[in-house]
Amino acid sequence: MDKRKRLLAAGLIVLGVMMIFGKGLSFFTIVALFLLGYGIYKVRQGEEAKTGYILLAIGVGLILLNNFMLVVAILMISLGLYYAKVRKVQPHGSYTQRQNITSSVHWDRDPWVLQNTSMWHILGELDIDMSLAIVEGSHNVLMFQGVVGDIDMSLFEGYGIEIEAFVLFGQIELGQERRTGIFNRVNWRSPNYDACEQKVKIMISYIIGDIDIRLS
Repeated sequence: MDKRKRLLAAGLIVLGVMMIFGKGLSFFTIVALFLLGYGIYKVRQGEEAKTGYILLAIGVGLILLNNFMLVVAILMISLGLYYAKVRKVQPHGSYTQRQNITSSVHWDRDPWVLQNTSMWHILGELDIDMSLAIVEGSHNVLMFQGVVGDIDMSLFEGYGIEIEAFVLFGQIELGQERRTGIFNRVNWRSPNYDACEQKVKIMISYIIGDIDIRLS
C-alpha cells in the first residue's frame, strides 16, 4: 500500500510539472494571479470585501478559461505533494485522512476530538479553537494542505504547540507578526513546548491562503 502511494504521489507531481513547462504562463495567467492576490488583499480590508470577491471570481474565471491544463497541473502537484508528506509526518495506520473539493470545518463551536488528521482540499475554510479540543494521545499532528485556504485558529497554552505554515500567495498572521505577499513561511514553537506532556504539531500549506493564528 505504501508503494502505491509513493508511486501515485510521484506520478502526480511529474505530470503536473510536465504540463506547466509544456505550456508556460500566458499574459492572461499573470493577470489572473495578480487579480487573485489583490482580491485576497481587498477581502482582508473588510469594508471592500465585495470588491475583493469580484476580483477573485474574475481571476479564477481567467485561469479556467485560458489555462485549464495549468489548473489541472497545479491540482496534481498539490495533491502529489500532499500524499508524499502524509507518509512522512503521520503515524502509520493511526490517522484520519480526508480529500475534498471543498471543506468547511468549524471546530470553534463545540468540543471536538484532537487526533492525528490530514486534510487536502481545493477550497477550504477552517475555524479552529484549540481550547475546545479533547486530546487523544500525547503527540498529535494536524495537517491542512490545498490550493485555496482561509484558516482562523486560536491556540491554547495548555498544549505544547509547533507550527509550520506556508502560503505561496497571501498572508500569515501569527500573534503580532504578519507576513504578506509571496512565499510566506512561518515556523514557531510555544514557549512551554518542551515542558508540556501533550504536544501538537500543526502543518499548514496552501498556494493561496489567508492564515490567522491567535495566541492565547
